[in-house]
Amino acid sequence: MVLETIARIIKVQLPAYLKKLPLPETIGGFARLTVSEWLRLLPLLGILALLGYLTIRPFLPKKKKQKDSLINLKIQKENPKVVNEIDIEDLKSTNVCYCRCWRSKTFPVCDKSHIKHNEQTGDNVGPLILKKKIL
Repeated sequence: MVLETIARIIKVQLPAYLKKLPLPETIGGFARLTVSEWLRLLPLLGILALLGYLTIRPFLPKKKKQKDSLINLKIQKENPKVVNEIDIEDLKSTNVCYCRCWRSKTFPVCDKSHIKHNEQTGDNVGPLILKKKIL
């Protein structure tokens, strides 16, 4: 039943549809088509465009992975994990900001490089802020 329906569409309805399409014999004839004739051509043109895209898609250049997908690009890459320890008692100022975006040129101290990183990647990373209580 399903195959009979598909066969009928391909053998009968599709040729009848194509015969009714207002296909001009020359390229200049497309300029003389009316709006309603263009609307009748749209489904066929859409299918042809889709088939053309699917045909050339394997040959299109692949999107490169963004280098920004890695957070740490250069700091202590020889280590399996980067860990910095600082005793809070050793803080010399009342506020210290530590980098968490890995882009700081003064790592581990934040230089606000996360602002540019967030704009480029849509990320929302910010610094770790340590405050020393004044007693």
